[in-house]
Amino acid sequence: MKMKDEKVHNDKSDWEGLREIDRAISENRLTSYSWKKAWADPWGRIKLIAIFVALAAFVAFVIVNDVIL
Repeated sequence: MKMKDEKVHNDKSDWEGLREIDRAISENRLTSYSWKKAWADPWGRIKLIAIFVALAAFVAFVIVNDVIL
């Protein structure tokens, strides 16, 4: 079994990024992996923050418009 694993890891056409994603899927942690990768990317972090700020602004607008006014 060890020989088979070594052959898979030493294959020239094997892509390390895909192996990491495959490992994440097999360990059932793809969502955590995706969030960590998005947060590690500076542009991804800015996009996530902008989305959450826009969502919070929309919720505040709905509360003010429907409840208070």
